[in-house]
Formats: sequence, C-alpha cells, structure tokens
Amino acid sequence: MKLYLDPGHGGQDPGAQGHGLDEKDVTLAIALKIRSILQNDYENINVKMSRSSDTTISLSQRSSEANAWGADFFLAIHINSGPSSALGYEDYIYNGLSNSSKAAQYQDIIHAEVMKVNQLQERGQKKANFHVLRESEMPALLSENGFISNDHDAALMKQSSWIQKVAQGHVNGIAKAFGLKRKPIEPPKPDNPDSGTLFKVIAGSFKSKENADERVDQLKSKGIESFVDTTKISGETWYRVQAGAFSSRENAEDRLTEVKKAGIKDAFLVAD
Repeated sequence: MKLYLDPGHGGQDPGAQGHGLDEKDVTLAIALKIRSILQNDYENINVKMSRSSDTTISLSQRSSEANAWGADFFLAIHINSGPSSALGYEDYIYNGLSNSSKAAQYQDIIHAEVMKVNQLQERGQKKANFHVLRESEMPALLSENGFISNDHDAALMKQSSWIQKVAQGHVNGIAKAFGLKRKPIEPPKPDNPDSGTLFKVIAGSFKSKENADERVDQLKSKGIESFVDTTKISGETWYRVQAGAFSSRENAEDRLTEVKKAGIKDAFLVAD
C-alpha cells in the first residue's frame, strides 16, 4: 500500500498560529510519528511525505507528486483555527464525491479510529473543495486535529504523548481501512541474543521537561525526528528524548552516530 502523507503548510507558510504554536510544526510532528509507526509496525506499506522537515511546498506540488507516484491514498494533516470557543476534531473528503465513494468509506473508518484516542470534541465528517482533495487522483482525506486558537486543544498540542495518540489513531484507521498486517514479533534466536530486542536511541535524559523539549527542538533543527518519553528510574521521573527505535542494533548504532554528529554527545542506546 502506497500512502502519500502531507503535513500541512511548512517553511515560509506557518499555517494557523496560536498559544505559541505554529500549525506547520504540529502537523509535521504528527505526520512523522504516523510514518514511524506504520514503517515499524506494519508490512507492505510505503510512505512518501510531501515534506519531512520545515520546507515550503506548494499545494500543486503536493498533489502532482502524489499523482505521479501512484499513491493509493492521500492523507493531509492539518490543525484548525477559529474563534477561541471553537474546538474539536473534524475531517474532510472532496465535496464532489458521494457518500458511497471509496474516500467516504475510508473516512468513516479513519474518523472513528482517530476519535477513539484524540481527546478532542467530535465535530463530524465533512466535505470541502480543498485543492489536495480535488486534485489528487486517489482517495484523499484531510484531518483537522483540534483548534490552535482554543486553550484546551492547544494545551494538548504541546504534549508529545498527545502527538503520539493522534498519530496512532490515524495509523489504526489506515491499517483497518486497507487491511494492513502487523509485522510479526520475532522471538529471540539462540544464536542471536539480540533478536527480538528493540534498541532505542536516547538523545539525552533530563529531570526538566523544558530541557527535554529544547533537545527535541535542537534535533528537529538538524532534521532528526524525536519525542519526549517519560520514565521512572529509582522512583524519580526522567524525561528522555527518544530519537528512534530499531530491531537491528546496527541500524540503532547508525542513528546514534548521526545524533552524536549533530552535537548530542550524551546520547546512548537502551535495549528493551
């Protein structure tokens, strides 16, 4: 299955802004997490992103690339804005399509799965004449994940755990809609004690959440995806910055080298 994943806005276009947030950053964080979960957990899934960093991409570039690649599904990730009282989640398909279209069927499934986990108010399934929905040759969905202009929704957007939940909701919907199969978890082999182990790249461990968030921003500026994971060690809470998880130790060590080259000298591996 070929998924074209489109984090809204980027580069010179920040998108909606509010509560110290830019839409372009939140959409990218969600999309990177969607790609990571799909590639790590599912078989036969190929993900192409319109952007994987803070770059400027036109709407026509996004739809044209998806069409030329022959994607099976186009998923655009956005954040809403409006009056401060407006809040919640909604998603859209092209308004020229019927309720029995493929896009509408996929919308039914993905909408339900996202709403199970995103902690946002239900705003319904909608249709619109948005460029990427109209010009994409494959079924397409645009999701609006909360209002950056609303206190409640914006507070959630600042939490890495919420980014993870929203991404997982989209993944659950895509997997259900397209019948994706999860990768088998291989048991350890006697001749290879590392098999079945997950190697996590930890790009710093902090007692301060603020310091951990700064490290995530530092990595993002170097084009390295990461998120803050909270863990307890000897009864104390620590904020770990995770920059990847790999079943192959060799791949994990490659990422560790990349992180250290980015100036993060205190990075290390954890085997789970």
